[in-house]
Amino acid sequence: MIETFDRDNAYDRRLELRDEHLQYLETVADKLLACGAKLSDDGQTADGGLYLVDVDTREEAEALIAADPFSQGGLFREVRIQRWRKAYLDGKSFL
Repeated sequence: MIETFDRDNAYDRRLELRDEHLQYLETVADKLLACGAKLSDDGQTADGGLYLVDVDTREEAEALIAADPFSQGGLFREVRIQRWRKAYLDGKSFL
């Protein structure tokens, strides 16, 4: 699981990088279980994101997020990576 946190007042930068970011996600789609922006309570403003990735090592997760245009473009103030156990996905149990 990769959780990202945008820099303060970075919404315009997010919009500038968005198309390139979406193109990048297409290139790593085989590793993405899910991903998307974290939104404000009104659902209008993104402020970071969450990526559930299917990789074997922390190094692979670090490389994946480091290559993201959002990361390369300086959008993130913080990135957290933590192992996540897939218990349920799409209504299916993996336990």
